[in-house]
Formats: sequence, C-alpha cells, structure tokens
Amino acid sequence: MVHLRRKILSFGNLINQLQQSVRWSSSLKTKDKNSIQPQRFFKYADLSVRLAGPEQLNPKPDVNKLSFGKYFTDHMLKIHYYEGMNGWQAPEIMPFENIVLHPAAKVLHYAVELFEGMKAYRGVDGKIRLFRPELNMERMNNSAIRVGLPPFRGEELIKCICRLISIDQEWVPHSTASSLYIRPTLIGIDPTLGVVASDSALLYVILSPVGSYFKPTDVQVGVSLLADPRYTRAWPGGCGNAKVGSNYGPTIQVQQEATEKGLQQVLWLYGENNELTEIGAMNVFVVCINDNGERELLTPPLNGLILPGIVRKSLLTISRQWNQFQVTERIITMKEIIQLLSENRLLEIFGAGTACAISPVSYIDFQGQGLHIPTTEQPEPIYQMLKKYLLDIQYGVIPEHPWSLVIE
Repeated sequence: MVHLRRKILSFGNLINQLQQSVRWSSSLKTKDKNSIQPQRFFKYADLSVRLAGPEQLNPKPDVNKLSFGKYFTDHMLKIHYYEGMNGWQAPEIMPFENIVLHPAAKVLHYAVELFEGMKAYRGVDGKIRLFRPELNMERMNNSAIRVGLPPFRGEELIKCICRLISIDQEWVPHSTASSLYIRPTLIGIDPTLGVVASDSALLYVILSPVGSYFKPTDVQVGVSLLADPRYTRAWPGGCGNAKVGSNYGPTIQVQQEATEKGLQQVLWLYGENNELTEIGAMNVFVVCINDNGERELLTPPLNGLILPGIVRKSLLTISRQWNQFQVTERIITMKEIIQLLSENRLLEIFGAGTACAISPVSYIDFQGQGLHIPTTEQPEPIYQMLKKYLLDIQYGVIPEHPWSLVIE
C-alpha cells in the first residue's frame, strides 16, 4: 500500500512539474523580454523548504554495503533560471523527485549541461564537513560559461547545499571509510531546437551516500590501466578542462574495452608523443628519481587537456608545503615512463580525485607491453602520505583546517 502511495505521489509530482513547465513557456511567449531586467544571482535568503512526508522517506542503506551512486537521500535542491522571467528564481529544497523536461530541451540534444563532484564527510568529532567547496563553485561557473549556461554566486549555492545536507544529515555515513557524495548539476532546458545559448536552465543538487569507488582489495594492490593511443579524451582548444557530460559519455566504450581485458581504468594519452593526461576521471601523478638523484612528484600542467581537480590542487599545495621532495607540473610521456621503469627510477603512479581520493597504479597495458608499476612496493610511498593527510583534513582529525567548512 505504501509502495502504491509513493507511485501515486511520484506521478502527481510529474504532472505538477509538467503543468508548471507549460505555464512558464506560455508566460515567456506573452511577456516582453526587453521590459524585464533579469535577476542574475539567486540568494540563499530566498530559499524555501518543503519537507518530505513520512511516506516519502526511504530507509538508510547499510554503510558496509554502499556502492557508488546507487542510493539517494530524501530531498533535493532546485533552482530555475528563466531569462525572460527575472532570471534566477528562488531556490527550493523539496522531496526527491523526477524531473520533467520538454522533448526539445537542449540538454537532451546538444549536451548543454555540466556537473560537479563534492563530498560531505562526518568527522571523528561527529561534525559534518565540506572540502574546499568554493573551488567547486569556481570550476562550475567556468564550465557554465563554456557551454552557454548562466553563472551564479558560488557562496549562495554553498549555503543552499549546506542547508540541504543539514536536512538530510542522517544520510551522511557514520564512518571514516564512507561519505555523502554531492552532485550539483546545471542543464539547459529551453524547449527549442538550435545550438545557441540557453534562455532557461535548471540547477539542481542531489545527494548520495557512497563507499569506496574501487574495491578495497584493488586499492591495496593497485589498479590496472589500459593505455591505448588510438583514443583521446581531450584536445587543445576543446573542453577537457570543463566538467561537462560530453567529456564522459564518449569514454564508456573505451572503459568497456579495458574491462574486457581485465583492467580497471583507462590511462588517457594525447598526441604523437603519448602524453599522459588523466586516469579515468582522475588526475594523474608520477613519482620518480630525477636526474639529480632526488625524489620528484610530477603531474601534467593545466594546459586545457585536463580537469583542474580540487584534490590535484590540494596535493600540490601540501607537497610544496612539506618540501620533502621536488614538485613539478610538466608534460609526461609514455616513452619517459618506460625509460624510468627500465632504469628502476619510476617509484609510483597514482590517480587523484574526489570520488576515489587517491588510488595507486600497479599495472599499465600499453601497445602490447605489460608495465608493472612498483607503487605499492615502496617502503614509504608518497601516495600513502598524501592520502592520510588529505583524509585527516576531510574527516576532522585535523580539526580546524582552513580547507574544511563545518556545517552547523
């Protein structure tokens, strides 16, 4: 009976959204767009909250059985943008529901959309923290400009997200091995065909409790990669440095090829020299003994081919503050990797990102060569040092770090 009631409520929500969409579309046709000054920025002060009823609440999943992106919390945040109706509308937190889109919505035809990946962590002190959310907002606005979607004030969205998390706070796992994944998304919803900037958009945020991105055993022994020069993730002048869906959908076929080979991820290469760019959706780091006989941490530069990761930026800052080894941002090629490996000077390769934190690499399949990477064989690997320090910040072991935003 409860299941049937939920279905009826869900259907009712769909009808209400569709009616609202029709009303907005009609209003846009009848109003003089030039007579209205768009409100470019929404405000947290205008946020309204509509809580889910008892019949809409879902059971919490077992924290020990969490997979990535399978479960979702009871509420979501929505903010509409209509250029002809004062621009950004008031933010609203509401029960989690489906989204109704016009069949001609730009997001469906031209991938006019972007997203972010953030996490909320329940610390060892019981407090819930966000990790450098202002950097996610900056990157999200840069992505919006790249695909013709309206920008917003990042600090206002952070406040709205904090309120959403406070409402669904019991969904934040009571575990330092899990977290609450936050997915802000901005899509073009114009009900017209044509590759032009969007006059209407929807910004929404959903939450999902998650465990480890990779299996614990994979993290312990290291992940294996397919490096195939036939495939390119990004190119100069493209949008590889923006977090847009069109960067990810075309990678699925290559990921499936890696899986069929018994490998877990793809090492993306670029150009005739096979430059390393990313590992799956992670930034890539290499640790080697340089020509001066010193340990050196390398990572590709922000040249438009890679995503400016928040974890990437943080690891570089931490490493430079430690001053225990050289830190360099420069192009790295597969030829150099093979040479370093043959000279026993390649120590570690690892990926870094919000979803996976830091993941060591143990093997690369490159043009028929099986390259065994000794990342997990090092006595005191840099990746482990960095991972521990990063998690100590995120889970409040370092209680008042400036990169942590505590949700009151």
